[in-house]
Amino acid sequence: MISTVCLQCGTPSDRGHGTFCRRCGLPYGQPPRAEAELPSCPTCYETVGDDGRLPSLDHIGLRVDLVRHQTEHDRHPVGDDEWLDSLREGDRIRIGRWSAPFETVRRYLVTGQVNAGRNRALAHDAIVTAMTQLKRWGPDGDIFGDLPDWKAARSAVVDMMERYSRSRA
Repeated sequence: MISTVCLQCGTPSDRGHGTFCRRCGLPYGQPPRAEAELPSCPTCYETVGDDGRLPSLDHIGLRVDLVRHQTEHDRHPVGDDEWLDSLREGDRIRIGRWSAPFETVRRYLVTGQVNAGRNRALAHDAIVTAMTQLKRWGPDGDIFGDLPDWKAARSAVVDMMERYSRSRA
């Protein structure tokens, strides 16, 4: 079976009839070029492998293209995105009395990593500082020179993390 999804950029074929990707020119089903920057899943932030595929969430051992992987997230959510979206204010998220960039917070909740990924700047504020401190010292860490605002922000982030991950359980 020939794939109708570009394995280099993740673009699906128009109605499944194309032979070449209209975005990058690679024939459908061909592995990505070695020098190409590989796409990532916008749901779980996992980057495709050198073969242009990701592990299937439905079938252990099977590797699927990015479009199929994204479809599988309907049955395998990474967290409660509807609830998280309810905290959204434009491109920011409100957590208690603080706000932070929505995408940075969501990436942290999904991956557990505070870094914003390759070639992305990380906005530092109370929430991002709290996430960094949680990663380093945990929720019960005793931090020398701790500010009450940082401690309260860490507590708000821990509450949010627990609520977000409930849908996975």
